[in-house]
Amino acid sequence: MEGWQTIAENLPQFFSGTWITLQLLAISLAFGLLIAVPLGVLRAMHNPWIWRPVWLYTYVFRGTPMLVQLFIIYYGLGQFEWVRQSFAWAWLQDAWFCACLAFVLNTAAYTTEIIAGAIKSLPAGEIEAAKAYGMGRLTMMRRIVLPAALRRALPAYGNEAIFMLQGTSLAMLVTIADITGVAKRIYAVHYIPFEAYITAGVFYLVLTMALVAVFRWAENRYLKPLMPR
Repeated sequence: MEGWQTIAENLPQFFSGTWITLQLLAISLAFGLLIAVPLGVLRAMHNPWIWRPVWLYTYVFRGTPMLVQLFIIYYGLGQFEWVRQSFAWAWLQDAWFCACLAFVLNTAAYTTEIIAGAIKSLPAGEIEAAKAYGMGRLTMMRRIVLPAALRRALPAYGNEAIFMLQGTSLAMLVTIADITGVAKRIYAVHYIPFEAYITAGVFYLVLTMALVAVFRWAENRYLKPLMPR
């Protein structure tokens, strides 16, 4: 019982870690989606000179562990003199920035493929109808293709958001006190690994349930009307 009493006394730290986790998640998903939308459009094009560079980016970031990407950005880049002499070094020596950068680039790669797949799976009739109305390519992309593709991508993107939430736990490896970082700190001080990590797991489970509820609502709101009756 002493272990759980210690957890109760340190709950404010877990709530603080939850806030940091939510910030990491929000920044990663927001900027990742901002990058992924135009890249997804380019990835869905037929010109190989356009889609192949995008494919290379997504292939690299989806084909390597996010932990390796985080370590390369945070620990690896600093060994190059030209990096330390550049303006970017002020940012790259900051753990928070490096974690966000790694998470953004990783989730953007997965989301790019999700959006590209949704664009490619659009019914041909929707595109033909837009062309019949005389819409130009940019207008059709803005009014028809992207809204429909983003709606159809919701289930897959919901899974990506959940994976990203769990992936933010890697931030503790670069000294960020997120939920897992708080659990590790409490374990190191009080030697109660079971209670500390069980509590962290409960916090992640609650956040996951909240994310699932949000995306389920979004699917019912935006995707259900597109389903055949």
